[in-house]
Amino acid sequence: MLPQQDYPEYPGHLIAVARRRIKQAVLARAAGHGLSSQQFWALVTLQDEPGRFQGELAERLRVDAPTASRVLAALARRKLVRSEVDPADRRRSRIHLTRAGAELARALARSAEEVRAAVVEGMTPAEIDGLRRGLRRVIANLERLDRPHAAGGAE
Repeated sequence: MLPQQDYPEYPGHLIAVARRRIKQAVLARAAGHGLSSQQFWALVTLQDEPGRFQGELAERLRVDAPTASRVLAALARRKLVRSEVDPADRRRSRIHLTRAGAELARALARSAEEVRAAVVEGMTPAEIDGLRRGLRRVIANLERLDRPHAAGGAE
């Protein structure tokens, strides 16, 4: 249990602390497999949602395209994922787990569920929904804040 604070805590700091603790929990479970936290979540996501396009996976993991590409390249080097040209659009490839990747993802699934459950332990469905809405708003606010900077400062 956290100590009672005599001052209001800045929400951004609390989000950063929660993110760090989640990452630590994932790394504690993934390190024995030589995985980063992003590789861990990519494998778990591909187990749950096989055949995603790289862009779809990036969106699902909420990472940019270069990060998704690096994560998938690292997993491909370890022969945990493979890409297959999409027959409907030969310019795009679908990402699939290899047999070794599927075995590892199945082994990681329990850990992923354990971390997911720990994040919301003791919360009501309404609190979880409110947390999701609040975090989505924070993300949207920060994306809006950074839009002028990403465009070179022009609006």
